[in-house]
Amino acid sequence: MGGTDDKEIPPTSGSAGHDDAASESSCYATEDEEDVQIHLGPKISIKEHLEKDKDDESLRRWKEQLLGGVDVNQVEEVQEPDVKILSLTIVSPGRPDLVLEIPDSGNPKKPWFTLKEGSKYNLKFSIKVSNDIVCGLKYTNNVWKTGLKVDNSKDMLGTFSPQAEPYIQVMPEEVTPSGMFARGNYSAKTKFVDDDNKCYLELNYTFDIQKDWVK
Repeated sequence: MGGTDDKEIPPTSGSAGHDDAASESSCYATEDEEDVQIHLGPKISIKEHLEKDKDDESLRRWKEQLLGGVDVNQVEEVQEPDVKILSLTIVSPGRPDLVLEIPDSGNPKKPWFTLKEGSKYNLKFSIKVSNDIVCGLKYTNNVWKTGLKVDNSKDMLGTFSPQAEPYIQVMPEEVTPSGMFARGNYSAKTKFVDDDNKCYLELNYTFDIQKDWVK
Protein backbone atom coordinates (compact mmCIF):
# COMPACT_ATOMS: atom_id res chain seq x y z
CA MET A 1 0.00 0.00 0.00
CA GLY A 2 2.30 2.88 0.69
CA GLY A 3 3.17 5.63 3.01
CA THR A 4 1.84 8.80 4.53
CA ASP A 5 0.92 12.13 2.97
CA ASP A 6 4.11 12.37 0.94
CA LYS A 7 4.25 8.77 -0.26
CA GLU A 8 2.23 7.04 -2.90
CA ILE A 9 -0.05 4.39 -1.48
CA PRO A 10 0.50 0.94 -3.06
CA PRO A 11 -2.05 -1.77 -3.83
CA THR A 12 -4.54 -3.33 -1.56
CA SER A 13 -7.22 -5.37 -3.07
CA GLY A 14 -10.26 -3.92 -4.41
CA SER A 15 -13.24 -1.67 -4.50
CA ALA A 16 -16.09 0.47 -5.69
CA GLY A 17 -15.69 4.04 -6.34
CA HIS A 18 -16.55 7.59 -5.52
CA ASP A 19 -14.56 8.71 -8.54
CA ASP A 20 -16.23 8.30 -11.93
CA ALA A 21 -13.20 6.46 -13.26
CA ALA A 22 -13.47 3.97 -10.43
CA SER A 23 -17.20 3.40 -10.73
CA GLU A 24 -17.44 2.85 -14.46
CA SER A 25 -17.97 -0.85 -15.08
CA SER A 26 -16.26 -2.21 -18.17
CA CYS A 27 -14.72 -5.61 -18.73
CA TYR A 28 -12.85 -4.28 -21.73
CA ALA A 29 -9.39 -2.82 -21.41
CA THR A 30 -8.67 0.86 -21.78
CA GLU A 31 -5.44 2.30 -23.08
CA ASP A 32 -4.02 3.23 -19.68
CA GLU A 33 -4.97 -0.12 -18.11
CA GLU A 34 -3.83 -2.72 -20.59
CA ASP A 35 -1.04 -3.33 -23.04
CA VAL A 36 -1.52 -3.43 -26.78
CA GLN A 37 -3.25 -6.68 -27.68
CA ILE A 38 -1.42 -9.37 -29.64
CA HIS A 39 -3.53 -11.10 -32.28
CA LEU A 40 -3.13 -14.84 -31.86
CA GLY A 41 -3.84 -17.65 -34.30
CA PRO A 42 -7.08 -19.66 -34.42
CA LYS A 43 -8.13 -21.44 -31.24
CA ILE A 44 -7.83 -25.24 -31.20
CA SER A 45 -9.14 -27.79 -28.71
CA ILE A 46 -7.18 -29.56 -25.97
CA LYS A 47 -7.48 -32.82 -27.88
CA GLU A 48 -5.98 -31.20 -30.99
CA HIS A 49 -3.12 -29.78 -28.90
CA LEU A 50 -2.20 -33.27 -27.71
CA GLU A 51 -2.55 -34.95 -31.09
CA LYS A 52 -0.50 -32.25 -32.80
CA ASP A 53 2.73 -33.38 -31.08
CA LYS A 54 1.89 -37.00 -30.26
CA ASP A 55 5.15 -38.22 -31.89
CA ASP A 56 7.27 -35.95 -29.67
CA GLU A 57 7.37 -37.89 -26.39
CA SER A 58 8.88 -35.15 -24.20
CA LEU A 59 6.55 -32.45 -25.53
CA ARG A 60 3.53 -34.75 -25.18
CA ARG A 61 4.46 -35.50 -21.53
CA TRP A 62 4.88 -31.78 -20.82
CA LYS A 63 1.43 -31.05 -22.22
CA GLU A 64 -0.14 -33.87 -20.23
CA GLN A 65 1.53 -32.54 -17.08
CA LEU A 66 0.13 -29.06 -17.81
CA LEU A 67 -3.35 -30.51 -18.26
CA GLY A 68 -3.16 -32.46 -14.99
CA GLY A 69 -6.01 -34.92 -14.56
CA VAL A 70 -8.23 -33.57 -17.34
CA ASP A 71 -10.01 -36.30 -19.31
CA VAL A 72 -9.60 -35.00 -22.86
CA ASN A 73 -12.27 -37.41 -24.09
CA GLN A 74 -14.83 -35.56 -21.97
CA VAL A 75 -13.84 -32.14 -23.32
CA GLU A 76 -15.78 -30.73 -26.28
CA GLU A 77 -13.93 -29.99 -29.50
CA VAL A 78 -13.51 -26.25 -28.84
CA GLN A 79 -14.50 -24.57 -25.58
CA GLU A 80 -13.65 -21.26 -24.04
CA PRO A 81 -11.92 -21.48 -20.65
CA ASP A 82 -14.22 -20.84 -17.73
CA VAL A 83 -12.45 -19.02 -14.89
CA LYS A 84 -14.19 -18.29 -11.59
CA ILE A 85 -12.61 -16.34 -8.75
CA LEU A 86 -14.21 -18.06 -5.77
CA SER A 87 -12.84 -15.96 -2.93
CA LEU A 88 -10.28 -13.38 -1.89
CA THR A 89 -8.53 -13.83 1.45
CA ILE A 90 -6.50 -11.29 3.42
CA VAL A 91 -3.77 -13.03 5.40
CA SER A 92 -2.07 -11.00 8.14
CA PRO A 93 0.39 -12.40 10.74
CA GLY A 94 -1.13 -13.07 14.15
CA ARG A 95 -4.72 -12.70 12.94
CA PRO A 96 -7.40 -15.07 11.62
CA ASP A 97 -7.61 -15.10 7.83
CA LEU A 98 -10.26 -12.70 6.49
CA VAL A 99 -12.10 -14.63 3.74
CA LEU A 100 -14.09 -12.40 1.40
CA GLU A 101 -16.63 -14.28 -0.70
CA ILE A 102 -17.22 -12.88 -4.16
CA PRO A 103 -20.86 -11.68 -4.47
CA ASP A 104 -22.85 -12.65 -7.56
CA SER A 105 -23.27 -8.99 -8.45
CA GLY A 106 -19.51 -8.43 -8.48
CA ASN A 107 -20.00 -5.34 -6.31
CA PRO A 108 -19.44 -6.03 -2.60
CA LYS A 109 -21.20 -3.95 0.03
CA LYS A 110 -19.34 -0.87 1.27
CA PRO A 111 -16.86 -1.04 2.88
CA TRP A 112 -15.88 -4.59 1.95
CA PHE A 113 -13.11 -4.84 4.57
CA THR A 114 -10.97 -2.80 6.96
CA LEU A 115 -7.18 -2.93 7.33
CA LYS A 116 -5.05 -1.69 10.18
CA GLU A 117 -2.51 0.98 9.28
CA GLY A 118 1.12 -0.19 9.11
CA SER A 119 0.17 -3.89 9.02
CA LYS A 120 1.69 -6.61 6.86
CA TYR A 121 -0.61 -8.74 4.76
CA ASN A 122 -0.87 -11.02 1.71
CA LEU A 123 -3.73 -11.44 -0.71
CA LYS A 124 -4.75 -15.02 -1.48
CA PHE A 125 -7.06 -15.94 -4.36
CA SER A 126 -9.04 -19.15 -4.89
CA ILE A 127 -9.39 -19.71 -8.66
CA LYS A 128 -11.41 -22.43 -10.43
CA VAL A 129 -10.51 -23.19 -14.07
CA SER A 130 -12.74 -25.35 -16.30
CA ASN A 131 -13.09 -26.39 -19.95
CA ASP A 132 -9.76 -25.26 -21.37
CA ILE A 133 -6.36 -23.75 -20.56
CA VAL A 134 -6.38 -20.06 -19.64
CA CYS A 135 -3.23 -18.29 -20.77
CA GLY A 136 -1.61 -15.31 -19.08
CA LEU A 137 -4.16 -14.67 -16.35
CA LYS A 138 -3.48 -11.24 -14.83
CA TYR A 139 -4.67 -9.42 -11.72
CA THR A 140 -5.02 -5.65 -12.14
CA ASN A 141 -5.84 -3.22 -9.35
CA ASN A 142 -6.52 0.51 -9.30
CA VAL A 143 -7.04 2.39 -6.04
CA TRP A 144 -8.41 5.90 -5.40
CA LYS A 145 -8.57 8.09 -2.28
CA THR A 146 -10.71 11.23 -2.25
CA GLY A 147 -10.99 11.01 -6.03
CA LEU A 148 -7.24 10.78 -6.69
CA LYS A 149 -5.65 7.62 -8.06
CA VAL A 150 -3.01 6.44 -5.58
CA ASP A 151 -2.16 3.06 -7.09
CA ASN A 152 -2.20 1.30 -10.45
CA SER A 153 -0.78 -2.22 -10.39
CA LYS A 154 -0.74 -5.33 -12.57
CA ASP A 155 0.47 -8.80 -11.57
CA MET A 156 0.85 -11.87 -13.78
CA LEU A 157 -0.72 -14.91 -12.12
CA GLY A 158 0.21 -17.39 -14.85
CA THR A 159 -1.24 -20.00 -17.18
CA PHE A 160 -3.65 -22.57 -15.71
CA SER A 161 -5.08 -25.83 -17.01
CA PRO A 162 -8.58 -27.00 -16.07
CA GLN A 163 -8.80 -29.14 -12.94
CA ALA A 164 -11.39 -30.24 -10.41
CA GLU A 165 -9.83 -28.47 -7.42
CA PRO A 166 -9.39 -24.68 -7.29
CA TYR A 167 -5.94 -23.14 -7.55
CA ILE A 168 -4.69 -21.14 -4.55
CA GLN A 169 -2.64 -18.10 -5.59
CA VAL A 170 -0.77 -16.14 -2.89
CA MET A 171 0.44 -12.64 -3.75
CA PRO A 172 3.65 -11.02 -2.41
CA GLU A 173 3.55 -9.43 1.04
CA GLU A 174 2.46 -5.79 1.27
CA VAL A 175 2.29 -3.23 4.08
CA THR A 176 -0.59 -0.82 4.58
CA PRO A 177 0.33 2.86 4.83
CA SER A 178 0.22 4.60 8.18
CA GLY A 179 -0.32 8.08 9.52
CA MET A 180 -3.18 10.55 9.66
CA PHE A 181 -3.31 11.11 5.90
CA ALA A 182 -3.29 7.39 5.12
CA ARG A 183 -6.37 6.61 7.21
CA GLY A 184 -9.82 6.78 5.71
CA ASN A 185 -11.91 5.32 2.92
CA TYR A 186 -10.52 4.04 -0.38
CA SER A 187 -12.23 2.91 -3.56
CA ALA A 188 -10.81 0.45 -6.07
CA LYS A 189 -11.39 -1.52 -9.23
CA THR A 190 -9.96 -5.04 -9.49
CA LYS A 191 -9.97 -7.15 -12.65
CA PHE A 192 -8.88 -10.63 -13.68
CA VAL A 193 -8.09 -10.76 -17.41
CA ASP A 194 -6.22 -13.15 -19.71
CA ASP A 195 -3.84 -12.72 -22.65
CA ASP A 196 -6.79 -12.16 -24.98
CA ASN A 197 -8.00 -9.35 -22.69
CA LYS A 198 -11.04 -11.42 -21.75
CA CYS A 199 -12.29 -10.25 -18.35
CA TYR A 200 -13.42 -13.02 -15.96
CA LEU A 201 -14.22 -10.79 -13.01
CA GLU A 202 -14.45 -7.10 -12.28
CA LEU A 203 -14.92 -5.94 -8.69
CA ASN A 204 -15.85 -2.40 -7.68
CA TYR A 205 -15.77 -1.82 -3.95
CA THR A 206 -14.50 0.29 -1.07
CA PHE A 207 -12.36 -0.47 1.96
CA ASP A 208 -11.08 1.41 5.01
CA ILE A 209 -7.69 1.86 6.66
CA GLN A 210 -8.00 2.60 10.39
CA LYS A 211 -5.76 2.87 13.45
CA ASP A 212 -6.70 -0.66 14.52
CA TRP A 213 -8.42 -3.80 13.30
CA VAL A 214 -12.20 -3.95 13.56
CA LYS A 215 -13.17 -5.90 16.67
